[in-house]
Amino acid sequence: MEPTPPVAILCGGRGTRLQEHTRTIPKPLVEIGGRPIVWHVVRLYAQAGFADFVLCTGYLGEQIEAFVTGCDWPPGVRVRCVDTGEHTPTGGRLAAAGAHLGDAPVLCATYADGVSDVDLRALLAFHAGHGALATMTVVRPRLQFGVTELTADGRVTGFVEKPRSEHWINGGFFVLDRAVLGRLAPDSVLERGPLEALAAEGRLRAFRHEGFWDCLDTYKDAVELDDLWTSGAAPWKTWPGD
Repeated sequence: MEPTPPVAILCGGRGTRLQEHTRTIPKPLVEIGGRPIVWHVVRLYAQAGFADFVLCTGYLGEQIEAFVTGCDWPPGVRVRCVDTGEHTPTGGRLAAAGAHLGDAPVLCATYADGVSDVDLRALLAFHAGHGALATMTVVRPRLQFGVTELTADGRVTGFVEKPRSEHWINGGFFVLDRAVLGRLAPDSVLERGPLEALAAEGRLRAFRHEGFWDCLDTYKDAVELDDLWTSGAAPWKTWPGD
């Protein structure tokens, strides 16, 4: 198996829409199936052969540090925390973590609250093949509500329960050439200025993922992900055991 680049996981946000949990613990430590969501993210990367992880912490980062220190990670997997500041935006967190990501020409980055069955090896190969500076995985999430199908004159022809959106959104799971770090200021929001500038220059590509993807954004999301895990039907779990 070919060597894999380091992975930066953004773990510093406050998770304000998940206040049922995040008043006392940081969002990356909200549990799915008895394990913090960030543990699931590390494991899905580790199963694909990734071994070097840097968690970019902020809000209640000392709790994440304590979890990482006490966790029994798979053999060969190294997980470290870097305090990137409590109020630092996403691009600034990656910039602050840059010195801890080695000197590999390419690095991976993602969010601590999103799980997926995305083919990470195929994502790497896609990035290597197009020559642009950055790749962003895009997904079409399921809508929160069912959809009513209508004719032009208002006749209802049917209903579709929570269909996929027609639009592609940022699903995380980035691959970035190291040169991208040089474009990130301490106050950069990755998803705005830096990625918008790369897109305008034609240096950003989208890796379309049609499979499972979900984000732990609300209490309802936490319940649904936990139900998938406890039922034994979690699509992102591609590793044995646990």
